Amino acid sequence: MVNNHQMHTSRNRKWLAAFLCVASLSACQPTAEDGLKKGRTLYYFTWSDYVSPDLIAEFERQASAKVVVDTFSSNEELLAKLQGGATGYDVAAPSDFMVSIMVRQGLLAELALEKIPNATLLAERLQRLPFDPDNRYSIPYLWGTVGIGYDSNVISPPPESWTVLWDPRFKGRISMLNDQREVFGVALRVIGQSLNSRDPTVIGQAKAKLLSQKPLVKTYTSESYDQLLISGEVALAHGWGGAIARAMAERPSIKYVVPKEGGTIWADCLVVLKTSRNKDLAMRFINYLLDPVVAARTTNRLRFASSNRQAKALVDEQLRENPAVYPLDSTFDRLEWMADLGDAIRQYDRAWTELKMQ
Repeated sequence: MVNNHQMHTSRNRKWLAAFLCVASLSACQPTAEDGLKKGRTLYYFTWSDYVSPDLIAEFERQASAKVVVDTFSSNEELLAKLQGGATGYDVAAPSDFMVSIMVRQGLLAELALEKIPNATLLAERLQRLPFDPDNRYSIPYLWGTVGIGYDSNVISPPPESWTVLWDPRFKGRISMLNDQREVFGVALRVIGQSLNSRDPTVIGQAKAKLLSQKPLVKTYTSESYDQLLISGEVALAHGWGGAIARAMAERPSIKYVVPKEGGTIWADCLVVLKTSRNKDLAMRFINYLLDPVVAARTTNRLRFASSNRQAKALVDEQLRENPAVYPLDSTFDRLEWMADLGDAIRQYDRAWTELKMQ
């Protein structure tokens, strides 16, 4: 039984605690900013070479937080790691079609757009995209096209069609991306089909087309084809425009074309993982990467176009005018977004495995 003295003492202690809390409110009710000052860590899962150490260091200073970067080389690798139980990541950078897959699998948190004000600065062509029209789960970050990088000293006249990648004159001097959707996308375009075809017969025809090409291909690589072009080891490289633009800077004879049959338009997006323990910090990081000045610095380094419409004016002039970085308006009519193919992806998986094993 509690006596009167104990009750009085207890009330006094509660009153004193309340007084101290009011007198020092920040200690009793820590703010988000206080949490950052305590040294929270953000885990960022992104493409190889997408991260500039100086930009990361700048954010760490601004947010009083630590950023740990881990990288992947394909969307499939990203998905496999998350499906395998990796739960420590806060922000990731999947491509357009992979966003759809990650949403369907319940891997993404909904974004708090009010905490990402730079999301209002998206270029018009990158608004209301088919895979996430309301930016509920993703914000486009970097974007571009897929086409052919070629050495104009070797390839003359300039190629207009994907069929140049089947020209036996260039046997052993052709590289293809190590990316099943992009490689099959080329073959599908050559045979007059959408790169999102789900028809087993059409996919089989594309596989046959790629099998006929394989003896001509030096390598399937998504990481070193720009260096192969620069060194002259290949004269034709299927690749992302930004990487070709980096090669152009070192070897002026290198040019870029999106063939007449059309190609891929892509966007790597910023998302927050559902398992993130630092969602507010994650939103702040995404907003930082989308800042016009930060975005322009990223484009200047990587040669991939920024989604921020204000950033373009801050990008180096030669990059703004390079169609490998910022496509001409006339190019957009023949570009296609990749779609989530659902169960049909298994047909591509099998065909890709058979192609690589031949």
